[in-house]
Amino acid sequence: MNKLLTSMFALAVASVTAVSVQAQEIKGDAKAAEQKIAMCIGCHGIKGYQASFPEVYRVPMISGQNAKYIVSALNAYKKGERKHPTMRGIADSLSEQDMADLGAYYEQHGKTEPVSVTPKTPDAKVAALLQKGACISCHGDNFAKPVDPSYPKIAGQHKDFLFVALKSYKVENQSTWGRNNGVMGGIAKQFTNAELKAMANYIGSLEGDMKVVPQSKFR
Repeated sequence: MNKLLTSMFALAVASVTAVSVQAQEIKGDAKAAEQKIAMCIGCHGIKGYQASFPEVYRVPMISGQNAKYIVSALNAYKKGERKHPTMRGIADSLSEQDMADLGAYYEQHGKTEPVSVTPKTPDAKVAALLQKGACISCHGDNFAKPVDPSYPKIAGQHKDFLFVALKSYKVENQSTWGRNNGVMGGIAKQFTNAELKAMANYIGSLEGDMKVVPQSKFR
């Protein structure tokens, strides 16, 4: 890992530690979240559902995702660090307890299938890109065991979503599009969009423990 990535990784760990300490103060209630997911299931509870802004892509799978990452992502939307208009509007309506409850609900909702210990090997070009980005340093073994639960599992996530998410870290000075994150921004800007797409395609092809779990709108 080069000095730039080492510094960014240290900063990320410090930031995550602060978020984690805050998150520990609020315990999520998965049962309580059953009455709060109506705003989520219209997109994340429909298999193959596609968003159309800023381009067409499948919305991310969140069943089986880390609870603390879900809380971290929602807080990023609420603070304006992530600028997707719909998600910002939803996050603005949530309390810290709501976020913790939703995180607990989705974390336990998709864990029904074991993840393979040995992922398929990427080709030499993709392997070099992943090494350059030091991706495994944060997202962990098989890209499914993050070094901190405030980081996302990304193995098996929709490849088109991963590509859009990675590109969003390169976007600056836009009011409705982009993500402000010093660590991911510094990493993503090292790559062309074609290289980001190659990495997204590989990571999305891996086995993961996230899935879409359809939910009834009538409760």
